[in-house]
Amino acid sequence: MNALLTLFYLLLCIGTVIFVPPLVLPFTHEYGVFTGFDAAKAVLLCTGLAAIAGFYCYKRETNGPFLLRLFVAGLLVRMIVAVAIFMFRGQEFFGGDANTYDFFGQAQMLAWSGDKYFQTVANQFVKSGEGSGWGMVYLVAAIYGIMGRNMLAVQLMNAVLGAATSVIIFLCAQHVFQNFRAARLAAIAVAFYPSLVLWSAQGLKDGPIVFLLALAILSTLKLGEKLSLKYILILLGALIGLFALRFYVLYMISVAIGGAFVIGMQQITATSFVRQLSAVVLLGLALTYVGVTRSAGTQFEHYGNLQTLQRSRQDLARSAESGFGRDVDVSSTSGALSTIPMGMMYLLFAPFPWQITSVRQSITLPEMVIWWASLPLLVLGLWFSVRYRLRMISPILIFTVMLTFAYSAFQGNVGTAYRQRAQLLVFYFIFVAVGFVLVKEKREERKRLQLEQRQGLAIHQAALYKARPGRPSV
Repeated sequence: MNALLTLFYLLLCIGTVIFVPPLVLPFTHEYGVFTGFDAAKAVLLCTGLAAIAGFYCYKRETNGPFLLRLFVAGLLVRMIVAVAIFMFRGQEFFGGDANTYDFFGQAQMLAWSGDKYFQTVANQFVKSGEGSGWGMVYLVAAIYGIMGRNMLAVQLMNAVLGAATSVIIFLCAQHVFQNFRAARLAAIAVAFYPSLVLWSAQGLKDGPIVFLLALAILSTLKLGEKLSLKYILILLGALIGLFALRFYVLYMISVAIGGAFVIGMQQITATSFVRQLSAVVLLGLALTYVGVTRSAGTQFEHYGNLQTLQRSRQDLARSAESGFGRDVDVSSTSGALSTIPMGMMYLLFAPFPWQITSVRQSITLPEMVIWWASLPLLVLGLWFSVRYRLRMISPILIFTVMLTFAYSAFQGNVGTAYRQRAQLLVFYFIFVAVGFVLVKEKREERKRLQLEQRQGLAIHQAALYKARPGRPSV
């Protein structure tokens, strides 16, 4: 299997270099048209990042071979989707923000080179309502600074992060439940679920955000078990990255982490209390030192009021194709709370079959059927986790509940809700996997009891036969 996956990867890389043509990328400015696409450089970046992630997978003790195969398979699927989107100019169809990050990433790269005009262009993006994504602009600019304007390189980098997310989800599930079946199923779902593949195969910030969320949760789980400088630094880096990509997610993941440390992910002892308090203090000091808390506070003052959120929601709801709840008013606390039930229905279940009016919406139907069918397993897995693993699962549970309620209250567009659901699906799939394993183990137990009953009946009948009067002796 390893040899076959390696062969497929090599063939895909060679095919990408040979058959993906050079592409002229327009850049709207009187300076002219910027070119410089190089498929070989994109493949080289992907291979380098994949080698690092693959080595990490392989070193995961007994689960290493499985995680390596899972990572490579997930990466291959994402690479195929990324190359197809790039070749057929599907960025606007699947995710127009990729063109935005490409444009402003190129502008930021030129600004770093000393161009004052493009510095102004890049600054306008940061100061606009899209300012929460300035980290993605910087990331794209850094890649362009190394290898030239190369959107495929950004897509393949995201493909590596998306495939690596499945490995992190496996480690999270295994850490909490100590069940290989559940961890494996959750990881496979994250690796191959269509929408998760799609969002991590484009030049969007969704892939890095989901990766950093999973990394933050894994680091929190590890710190709840043992205070480690390595995981404190990893968690700090993940939080800073989330602040740069989508700042309001930082608040929710920080509350989840803090709440998990306060509740305690292990049985509370003097040692565990000191460990968790130390982790919280160190993270708080580090975030304050690098200026995240100050900048986050400024952004919260600007964007974190209900009137601003109402304007943002109305803009999304006005979409003739996929907007909903146009008459909803979330500018008050009562209004926001009353919107949650309807918003949660759209966030978790949309698009509904009767809402499918375009090709773009129709391609979501197969995966939505799978998701709808898995909801009973999600409920069962949540029930089991809350009842038997509440402390251990607390960071995942707090974060998913908070983000679900937040998006339910302030989301007004089916397409955006479908896209942002990816931030929740990777954790929902852990609970789905737990529910599936519970059902499967219950069936196996029933079959085992039935087999024992049949065997007992056979033994009883044999004993009766031996005790039958007049039976000839051997």
